[in-house]
Amino acid sequence: MKTYRLSAAGRRNVVVLLVAALLIWVFALWSFASTLRISYNPVQFWPSLQESLAAGLSVGQVVPALLMLVLIVATPLLIWALLAEWAAAYTPGPDGLRFESLGVSVVCPWNRVRSVQPVDADADEPFDELLLDGDPSTQIGHPVARFLHRQAWGANRLPIYPGLEERDELLAAIRSALEAASRAERAAAPA
Repeated sequence: MKTYRLSAAGRRNVVVLLVAALLIWVFALWSFASTLRISYNPVQFWPSLQESLAAGLSVGQVVPALLMLVLIVATPLLIWALLAEWAAAYTPGPDGLRFESLGVSVVCPWNRVRSVQPVDADADEPFDELLLDGDPSTQIGHPVARFLHRQAWGANRLPIYPGLEERDELLAAIRSALEAASRAERAAAPA
């Protein structure tokens, strides 16, 4: 059984996106502190926050601070999703498609895969996803990894990343296995 991983070009794209996400996160941390005039020093954090709140916050401080707070929380989730893409491995087998990445290991049985569909047909790079019956993330033992996987893709989806090496071959193998599973179900169904 062949395992499909990101190509060198796909890895470069992920690295560029990771660097951009880290820069955005650092900017958000800096901007949040400077907007509210607080210090991240553990000893001075609470006193500086209390002092800033006691002085009163204007709309010109609250709105940017809330935006930066959203970025501070959301960017690590994006970074995890990018690292999961970096480590993604797909192995089609007779029992289903095995997906592994960052502590996530799930098998999507062929009879539980509804379809393979493009996410955005107009995108520069093709991006597909498997639509599944059921939630494969229940196979993930670690609750944090399960939460992060669901947060990134939802309960009934599995991404087929655009930067995969021999991606078309993987998609052909998935479609072929889905057709074989569909024929087997029809043959087993009572007449």
